[in-house]
Amino acid sequence: MNDYVLTACSPADLTPAWFRKIGVPYLCFHYKLGNESRLDDLWESIDPHTFYQRMLDGESSRTSQVNMTEYIDFWRPFLQDGKDVLHLTLSSGISGTVNSARAAAEELRKEFPGREILVVDSLAASSGFGLLVDTLAEKKNQGMPLKELYHFAEEQKLHLHHWFFSTDLTFFIRGGRVTKTAGFFGKMLNICPLLNVDYQGRLIPREKIRTKKKVTKEIVNRMLEHADQGTDYNGKCFISYSDCLEDAQAVAALVESNFPHLNGKVQLFPIGSTIGAHTGPGTVALFFWGDLRNN
Repeated sequence: MNDYVLTACSPADLTPAWFRKIGVPYLCFHYKLGNESRLDDLWESIDPHTFYQRMLDGESSRTSQVNMTEYIDFWRPFLQDGKDVLHLTLSSGISGTVNSARAAAEELRKEFPGREILVVDSLAASSGFGLLVDTLAEKKNQGMPLKELYHFAEEQKLHLHHWFFSTDLTFFIRGGRVTKTAGFFGKMLNICPLLNVDYQGRLIPREKIRTKKKVTKEIVNRMLEHADQGTDYNGKCFISYSDCLEDAQAVAALVESNFPHLNGKVQLFPIGSTIGAHTGPGTVALFFWGDLRNN
């Protein structure tokens, strides 16, 4: 009996319709664009192109994590309804929100001593986080019990691969991830950095690659290297992107030509405002299940 609810945070970067389809309620992060305070509501209140154009026009973008009280208010109705909670947070390597979630769970256990509230640090971000949520939702809907699903999440989350590239270094420079000097030469030489999420859930630069065509091929090479069963990979593949749909479609086409046994077509999702506030436009991210992330 599924007497529990699986919940997540908005930086899983699925669409609201996808969250509804898989039956997962989500809690929205916050951000500021210029002087406006907004919710990361997965583009329901602003379209991505407008968001990124305002960033390019010079408006600042800052994000803030969900606090303990918001988690309490989010979960309490489920607990009052007699349901337990399994929640997945954005990676602790990117955000401290897992600490707020755990503190909220501790408070609510006092109020609802008969209920289970389990929190998983996803060590994932964007639609990689989303792919983990989607996989767990499928297991839950097939009848997997709460504790079993919790252990499955903890055992499998480091088998979820995240590879990113950016064709625009502007916001990597602005955020201090790339020095101004390196950024100047990077732009001049048409360098597209390739990054991934490591075993601690941190975003790590891995390689500097010249030209979009070459980095598109290389990101798929990383899937060839790491995907479960290689070219016989039969799991799902998600891609997220920030205002660069054609680049994402090029990666998707290359994935589908190399992996004929995928579980459905590659799914494309716009990167949400929490992640996009730091990457800016021009980022493509590829997510799939594979070998253990151990560095």
